[in-house]
Amino acid sequence: MHYEGNIIRPPSEAYSILLQVTVGCSHNKCTFCGAYKGERFTIKKDDVIFEDIEFAAKYCKRQTRLFICDGDALIIPQKRLIPILERIKQRLPWIERVGLYANAKSIKMKTADELKELNALGLKIVYMGLETGDDVTLERINKGSDSAKMVEMGKKIRSAGIQLSITVLLGLAGRERSQIHAAETGRVLSAIDPEYVGALSLMLIPGTPMHIDYQNGRFELITPDDMLKELGTMIATTHLTDGLFHANHASNYLPIRAHLPEDRDKTLALISQALDGKVKLKPEYMRAL
Repeated sequence: MHYEGNIIRPPSEAYSILLQVTVGCSHNKCTFCGAYKGERFTIKKDDVIFEDIEFAAKYCKRQTRLFICDGDALIIPQKRLIPILERIKQRLPWIERVGLYANAKSIKMKTADELKELNALGLKIVYMGLETGDDVTLERINKGSDSAKMVEMGKKIRSAGIQLSITVLLGLAGRERSQIHAAETGRVLSAIDPEYVGALSLMLIPGTPMHIDYQNGRFELITPDDMLKELGTMIATTHLTDGLFHANHASNYLPIRAHLPEDRDKTLALISQALDGKVKLKPEYMRAL
């Protein structure tokens, strides 16, 4: 397989075939993210992509899922994305699910019919980084979209029959807007009603604008207990029809897997016990991105 730069994939794609189609991220302006700094966003040549599909056809017959890397693969023009999915379907017929990252901009660029076409060709799940439902924080982190647009684009994915997994980030708003961030994120998640939510905890990356603000006293990183309080508020205000709320990423202090709505009360009770010191939190040295 031909890999360039950083390869980022969701935790749930740990055992998937990783097919890199793009290098970097089409937005690459979020103040907290250092994953693709210094990388110019490019779409790889078709012959390289198809060669990697042939490699997977020969050596990856045990994997039933495939993840198209990298930062925002849905931005690929439809006329190029369709042949890639068709080739996957032709050469890897055992693949049951194809997934990729998307953002509000790339979703907006696809029509409803184009998304349905991608779904018919095997695109079964899209991962979207919401990060927060708080418009003030969205602007501060330079996300490139507001909460209303996030809701609209999230619903657009779901209407196409594609499953949606949304990522949110605890601690992102700092101390000043901590609980506002949590409650507003719950509001937006409820409006979109995705199948999956993944909550990560902020870890500052040296060299990013947010880390520089932290060093200069312009951003205050909240405590582990404050992150748990955010998580509790977020879960209490998130109303899903039938969804999984995960907070079991390596960055999190308290692993959580809740099926909402039925697991809400016991999950909030677990968070309360952790805040009371009755449940141990993950030590700092064990946290990772």
